[in-house]
Amino acid sequence: MSSKTAKQQPLGGKTNRQTAIFSLAGDDAVLPFAVESLSARGRAVQLGPALDRLIKRHNYPEPVAATLAEAVVLAALLGSSLKFQGKFILQTQTDGAVNLIVCDYAAPAAPDAPAAIRAYARFDAAKLAQLTTAKALSQADLLGKGSLALTLDQGPHMQLYQGIVALEGTGLGEAAHQYFAQSEQIPTKIRLATALLSTRNAAGDWQAARRGGGVLVQYLPQGSHEARQTADKPGKTGSTEEAGPQSAQDKWRETEILAATIEDAELTDPQLPVEQLLYRLFHQQGVRIFPPQKLEEKCSCSREKLFHILAGFSEEERQMSLEDGKIQVKCEFCSAVYAFSPDEFSKSAATKTK
Repeated sequence: MSSKTAKQQPLGGKTNRQTAIFSLAGDDAVLPFAVESLSARGRAVQLGPALDRLIKRHNYPEPVAATLAEAVVLAALLGSSLKFQGKFILQTQTDGAVNLIVCDYAAPAAPDAPAAIRAYARFDAAKLAQLTTAKALSQADLLGKGSLALTLDQGPHMQLYQGIVALEGTGLGEAAHQYFAQSEQIPTKIRLATALLSTRNAAGDWQAARRGGGVLVQYLPQGSHEARQTADKPGKTGSTEEAGPQSAQDKWRETEILAATIEDAELTDPQLPVEQLLYRLFHQQGVRIFPPQKLEEKCSCSREKLFHILAGFSEEERQMSLEDGKIQVKCEFCSAVYAFSPDEFSKSAATKTK
């Protein structure tokens, strides 16, 4: 869905006493929001063309494509919390049919620039075939047992921060819940969904297109560090209903119940902007939205980077990698293939010694 202006769109309150005119976040954007009456903050995302391009690069079987798509949605929700120019990496390693998933979220290089996301999956075709003939597949079946690692890379001169949680017959969403409960100790609710929808292209022909969506909401009292980071940000809001005092437990329970009502079809519906979804959920409590963070599907690989890596190998190692007289390297993320001649490295070494 392209970004457009919404007319008189209410963001809070049961009535239309206070409305706002704003541009919709649209597809491929993460929208931060706050429900201050419930001490809740979160992010919502709808992924369309960027996710579709990312998945179609690899021609995965449908179960693998769907699993990777949900991982990309989760990486977008978690990575968009970065407050610095760095990278967030989501990685699974398991004994399942889908034994490896890697998703990279690179924070924007400039304030108005989009964040970049890329991803790939590795799967065992024999295990996948065995599963598909045995029973209906769940994400837990595909992933099996292993670990989910969430890594913050703040740059070459900063220490990596990594959290690891077990994948024990659970899906990605449940593993992320366990991570926040164990490592961050922040009450968190996550909803993820993906769908393969039929849409018309520019020529009017029907085609299948991958979509994904998700919502992450957390209980963050007004005095918490995370809440203070968004308290003074410019946002759009509407009137809220006056509510009596609620305990922290009651507030979070109400938030969980509301978030649990989100249906998969709502998260992936191209006709339902995230702003409207948030209004459906929190119109009685009042919801405040913040400027969206746009996303693009973009790989960071380059011929120069790969040349530098290969130049660090010994000549013997490079000779062992030759195929038809060239060294060919395929990027797992974007499927780009780079070819190098052995002469390139000898010439480069000779130039450096002069």
